Parts: sequence; C-alpha cells; structure tokens
Amino acid sequence: MSEQRLQSTQENRPEEQDATRRDFLKIAWGVAGLLALGEGTLVGLRFLAPRTVEGEFGGVFTAGAVEDFPPGSVTPFETGRFYLVRLEDGGFLAIYRRCTHLGCAVPYDPASGQFVCPCHGSAFALDGEVLNPPAPRPLDLFPVGIEDGMVLVDTGKPLQRDHASPSDVTYASGG
Repeated sequence: MSEQRLQSTQENRPEEQDATRRDFLKIAWGVAGLLALGEGTLVGLRFLAPRTVEGEFGGVFTAGAVEDFPPGSVTPFETGRFYLVRLEDGGFLAIYRRCTHLGCAVPYDPASGQFVCPCHGSAFALDGEVLNPPAPRPLDLFPVGIEDGMVLVDTGKPLQRDHASPSDVTYASGG
C-alpha cells in the first residue's frame, strides 16, 4: 500500500504542474517575441523600400499631352527634379537637373538657351551635352515614354551617358 501512495504522490507533484505552466509561458513569450520581431522587420523593409509613386521623384510622372509642349520649349518639373525639353524637331528629352560635376541643381537660362550650373560654371546644351567644363559628361536623362498622346517620365531610373546621342531622343508616333 505504501507503494501505491508513493506512486500517486509522485504523479500529483506540484513541481510537474509548475513545469508545464512555466513551459507554456516560455512558449507564449517566444511566440509573442517572434511575432513582434516579424512585424518590426516588415515595417523596416517597407521603410527602406524605394517609393515609386506617380507624380513624386522616383516614380513615373505624367507630364501632359504631347501638344502641350511646343517645339523648342523647356518645361521644369520641380517635384520631379527634371526639365522636359521638346527639341525643334519635335523630340523629347527629360533632363535630370543635377550637375554631373558635383551634383548642384542646374537651372535653365532662357536668355542663353543653356543649362548653367551656378556652382562652377558648367554649361550644357538643350540635349544635355557639355558646352563648358568642368562637368565631365552630359547631364543625365530620365526615360521618356509616350502613351495615348501623353508624355510619361520615369524618374526612378536616371540614365548616365558619355555623350549626347540622337538615340536619346523620344518621338511621338508620326513625329
């Protein structure tokens, strides 16, 4: 009989019940910690991911209808950090307004018909070609697309180039 008592006492020991509660709490806290870590990771990745919102730098801009830009015009897009240039032959270029020398913002000077950097005097033609150094290469471009008569500029992908080329220019169909 004493053996039965000993067995029943061992089966109902409080230490074993506490151990299962302790194990449950460890598991619960571990799961809660993993969930918090996962949520924090997702929030961090979304924060670091590039934004590609239409109408903001790094996204696609709908500049307007092709006919809104007369040949020979230069239209600034401040939030896009580019100029939309419509060349005399009807072609389009989206010129990044950042100087290739030291990264200064390059304004367009209508009097001279050039982009002139205020920092070190680099000057660029309408197609972005260097007219006056110290800039080492032409101004960068953004890809231009024309869909349904609308001019679209993708500011998420600046295109570096060593020289200006006729292949840089985008034309509307039939133009």
